[in-house]
Amino acid sequence: MPIATPEVYNEMLDRAKAGKFAYPAINVTSSQTLHAALRGFAEAESDGIIQISTGGAEFLGGQHNKEMVIGATALAEFAHIVAAKYDITVALHTDHCPKDKLDGYVRPLLAISEERVKAGQNPLFQSHMWDGSAETLADNLSIGQELLERARAAKIILEVEITPTGGEEDGVSHEINDSLYTTVDDAIRTAEALGLGEKGRYLLAASFGNVHGVYKPGNVVLRPELLKELNEGVAAKFGKPSPFDFVFHGGSGSTAQEIATALENGVVKMNIDTDTQYAFTRPVADHMFKNYDGVLKVDGEVGSKKTYDPRTWGKLAEASMAARVTEACSNLRSTGTKIK
Repeated sequence: MPIATPEVYNEMLDRAKAGKFAYPAINVTSSQTLHAALRGFAEAESDGIIQISTGGAEFLGGQHNKEMVIGATALAEFAHIVAAKYDITVALHTDHCPKDKLDGYVRPLLAISEERVKAGQNPLFQSHMWDGSAETLADNLSIGQELLERARAAKIILEVEITPTGGEEDGVSHEINDSLYTTVDDAIRTAEALGLGEKGRYLLAASFGNVHGVYKPGNVVLRPELLKELNEGVAAKFGKPSPFDFVFHGGSGSTAQEIATALENGVVKMNIDTDTQYAFTRPVADHMFKNYDGVLKVDGEVGSKKTYDPRTWGKLAEASMAARVTEACSNLRSTGTKIK
């Protein structure tokens, strides 16, 4: 059961919340980065989440027509086959999808899973993200209600982002300012609109100073203790303790203490992209620099097939990215927690 069933995915998230650990959610853009993520999870003996952003899906669809749904569907189908050789369980997820891309990405993918479920199969993806952070909260939650209803029918978990994450990812950008902190009122309005599980399960990407991209520790003011305030504020109003399953976005450069505090306060999923991108590319650059006269036919020579063969440097890239995924599992306390 390498790809989680809806029931197993729910169990994974419940175990993470109870055990105060989180699953690394690794963005992939190719079959090779998928294998790197699966390998990293397997070497850490951790279950995990594989995710595809709109830009990643477009890239996977090929540069001839850049079709997001085809790209995401193809890699998901590929994952269902190749993941069988890895002794861990993973969920497939689609990352940030803003309003103008819903009709070209999340809604068609929901339709595919709806048909699969009607036919007695499991959904193609186990969760989808709706990023309405650029909309008013009222519009954000209104669309969230529609998507949550469809997701529930397709046995899919919805992830929602109710307030902005700073920086830029796949063309969605927000300034780094005070709007990067979700308020208790924001959380209460979310619970009122989307419920607390009775309308369908959802993950909440609340903002506590998060910023996408590359930054050094100290350059961004993270307040992961804010997540406790959000849970307590909503619990006080609705009587349900620890009501939210939180997602940590924009975590590159976070300190070990910031991550630990986030885990203690309900984070069950942490997105990893920037760091794994660098881990994948770094050994490729090293190989190219060290083997310049082999990967290029310079000075009238013929180069060296062994050095420019994509398998040669591709293996190095996969191993490096897998090691970074394993490190992420350690940081998020998921090492050794795989479902037996």
